[in-house]
Amino acid sequence: MDEFEEKPTLIGKLKNFVKECVRVLKVTKKPTKEEFKTISKISGLGILVIGLIGFLVHLIDVLVFK
Repeated sequence: MDEFEEKPTLIGKLKNFVKECVRVLKVTKKPTKEEFKTISKISGLGILVIGLIGFLVHLIDVLVFK
């Protein structure tokens, strides 16, 4: 075990961050039009469901507690 471990410097942290970003960008790919449509539909549906749940909770709060 080293007693004198060096703390990463700001420059070192920045270099590691950039290296990780480049690695991630090399692995990713642009979605096809069909994949984008599917992701958009599912995301929109999820937003609607969460909004509906929030509305129902608010409605119950108004009807029961006021």
